[in-house]
Amino acid sequence: MNEIDKRILAFINEHHVLTLATVNDNKPYCCTCFYVYLEQLNCFVFTSDEDTKHISDIRKQNYTAVSIALETSMVGKIRGIQITGITSDLVGEQLAIAKKTYIKKFPIARLAALHLWKFEPDFIKMTDNRLGFGKKLFWHA
Repeated sequence: MNEIDKRILAFINEHHVLTLATVNDNKPYCCTCFYVYLEQLNCFVFTSDEDTKHISDIRKQNYTAVSIALETSMVGKIRGIQITGITSDLVGEQLAIAKKTYIKKFPIARLAALHLWKFEPDFIKMTDNRLGFGKKLFWHA
């Protein structure tokens, strides 16, 4: 696997909310989710109930997209990433690692019935205007 640029990893780890985009019957849908990133597995972990629209979409088409953005009105500070990949259930040892990490970051989640999902990227594009207007960094699996 290609190594992910440290600037991309730093941005991912600075944030905790992603926008997940799904599609079903050519109809797109998006939602926001709290996440943790497991660098050792190169995956984002989020929780969502099985009966949500986005999970229903994922059950039919699991190739999804994610974005994470820094909210700023200062053009020179704009940063964000767009990612494509596969969303699926977590099982076994990965589930145990994910649950422990997710609860550590979001202790309130301990009180919920968690159904954790993983999003495994195959492509990342980061825009970072601090490096120059419109500067892009890329990663491919």
